Amino acid sequence: MPILGFGTYELDGDEAYRSVRWALEAGYRLIDSAEWYGNENRVGEAIRDFCEATKAPRSEIFYTGKLKINSNYAQAKQSIKRSIKDCGLGYFDLYLMHSPIGGKRARQASWKAICDAQKEGLIRSIGISNFGIPHMQDILEMSSEYPKPVVHQIDLHPFMTRTEIVDFSRENSMVLEAWGPLVRGMRSNHRTLRSIAKKYKKNVTHILLRYSLQKGYIAIPKSSHRDRIIANTEIFDFKLTWDEIAQLDALDESLVTDWDPTTVS
Repeated sequence: MPILGFGTYELDGDEAYRSVRWALEAGYRLIDSAEWYGNENRVGEAIRDFCEATKAPRSEIFYTGKLKINSNYAQAKQSIKRSIKDCGLGYFDLYLMHSPIGGKRARQASWKAICDAQKEGLIRSIGISNFGIPHMQDILEMSSEYPKPVVHQIDLHPFMTRTEIVDFSRENSMVLEAWGPLVRGMRSNHRTLRSIAKKYKKNVTHILLRYSLQKGYIAIPKSSHRDRIIANTEIFDFKLTWDEIAQLDALDESLVTDWDPTTVS
């Protein structure tokens, strides 16, 4: 799984297609989509067209999808198959439960469906998204019969560190993936970020992405601007000190940048 990916939340139609093509041309090989985003068709089309144009094999692209609604086994299986048809890519490299919403019974039924789809070859790796610790426990108690999640995608950045959730995920061998590594632009003028950026002659975006990587998170920034998509890859020629990482961790304010279902029942 690549350590830097490209998110497609709120990208629609031609904008989604163009942005994904630009990302692939810039070297991104992890593309993150979801049933909820309503763009699986155009994202998949962009990937297919890129592979055809460059002769790159489908296996070179790590494609992520997500289950929109947790309800029951049959509906989850139907959603997985529909999403695969819509994207036209044949399988998911990673498939996640998009949230824990729905209650324990729905979570467990959906997880069974995802695990069975993995057995059928429709999914390579499986995981969760936006789960609190009790929600993870609901899935882990099934581990005698079903595989554990290997990825937990959640909103992570210096202003939302989620220490307990991160620690619990790692204790259970899950890789953390940050879906909002750029704080959705909410803290782009923060003096600490600007000061560190000035030191390295980088911008605030670079500092936030470098923070994610050094925390061991997979980051999936999103943009619809070609220059920013390219610029977001320019994070491998410098390294933050661990004092700077600690300084950024200290900015935690439990900032919710979009939604936070980690406390639902």
